Amino acid sequence: MAGTRKLGKPTDQRLAMLRCQATDLILNGKIVTTEARAKEVKSIVDSIVALAVKEHKNFEEVEVKVVKAKLDTNGRKVTEKTTSKNGKEYLKVVKEEKMEKRQKDMPSRLNARRKIMKTINKVEGVDLIDKLFNELAPKYETRVGGYTKILKMEPRKGDNSKQAILMLV
Repeated sequence: MAGTRKLGKPTDQRLAMLRCQATDLILNGKIVTTEARAKEVKSIVDSIVALAVKEHKNFEEVEVKVVKAKLDTNGRKVTEKTTSKNGKEYLKVVKEEKMEKRQKDMPSRLNARRKIMKTINKVEGVDLIDKLFNELAPKYETRVGGYTKILKMEPRKGDNSKQAILMLV
């Protein structure tokens, strides 16, 4: 017998479904699904969160020189007229340099980031990797495993399948 449940789907569809459910669980904190799917997603999310907890402090602060366009009070770019070598005038955006502190991932944290990115989907407008490392990992830092729990519900009306709520603890 294979190591994972087949869930009545071909491999590509099953993996896509599990990725979507894992993404939704990390994004929302709780999902309602069938028991078999919940058990599969639980193992995926637990391993992702464990990886994030292990690597969330593995970075160093680095000073980086950042060159940005200078903005006026309305948020528009400031421009100035300049002339080229052949005498034509054009508008040039004024740049300003700043030194900023940024986090530089160490190699093992970068590898963890890439593994997590393979396991979950991208969500527009939300950085789930950042949420994992900066919100969930510090929250579960003292915990040793068991980052999710399954609560069983009554069967679904249409097909009488066992339902469950999968949530982050």
